[in-house]
Amino acid sequence: MDPLGPRARLGRPSMSEHDSFSPASDLRHRLAAAYRHLSRLGLNSGSAGNVSCRLEDGALVTPTGASAETIDAASLVEITLDGETRGPGIPSSEWAMHTEIYRRYPQAQAIVHTHSDACVALACLRSGIPAFHYMIATFGGDDVRCAPYATFGTETLARLAADALVDRSACLLANHGMIGWGADIEQAIATATRLETLARQYWMSLQVGPPVLLDPQEMRIVRDRFRAYGSTRLATRLPDR
Repeated sequence: MDPLGPRARLGRPSMSEHDSFSPASDLRHRLAAAYRHLSRLGLNSGSAGNVSCRLEDGALVTPTGASAETIDAASLVEITLDGETRGPGIPSSEWAMHTEIYRRYPQAQAIVHTHSDACVALACLRSGIPAFHYMIATFGGDDVRCAPYATFGTETLARLAADALVDRSACLLANHGMIGWGADIEQAIATATRLETLARQYWMSLQVGPPVLLDPQEMRIVRDRFRAYGSTRLATRLPDR
């Protein structure tokens, strides 16, 4: 599986950007492009947030202190899942969170961590996102959890984040932000974008009053329909409850 997905969507660099392509150099350019794309989407600013993709025996992660303006393919850092650096560079301070998720969830091929506004706002309330909207089911369950607070860049935060991702593709991080994974970097970015949209909508609904939540039975129906979504025509009539 290619953890960066269809390369045409994120853009393959022109030959003027470097002399020749190898699978490794192409991967680096595309991951750097993904990081810049998060900034264009408004999900990160400055050096906040980080991205990575799984390698056969490790991960490729953005460097510490990187920004959309400074990141390039050469600055990405290759590490083992134990955090050992291979080659030059210093990995993101949150490398442990990435590697813990890769160790515990083999289906995770790429990871996005952001400090996007609405996710941070809810995370600072230490509030998850309940089933106020059926699209919450796209993250794997009836809610999006908020992992308890721990200092950034620590093994404790890595463990708590991975715990919050049991049967989920994304979670909030208390007083911090969000993290999510995908089968490729495009899916991971889509997960982060969708979570930010739903976090903003949930926050907006709270300004009017507590939203009416969908019950577990309805959320099970929604998840079942999502499993068939895009591959078959969905029934317009549902069995009686």
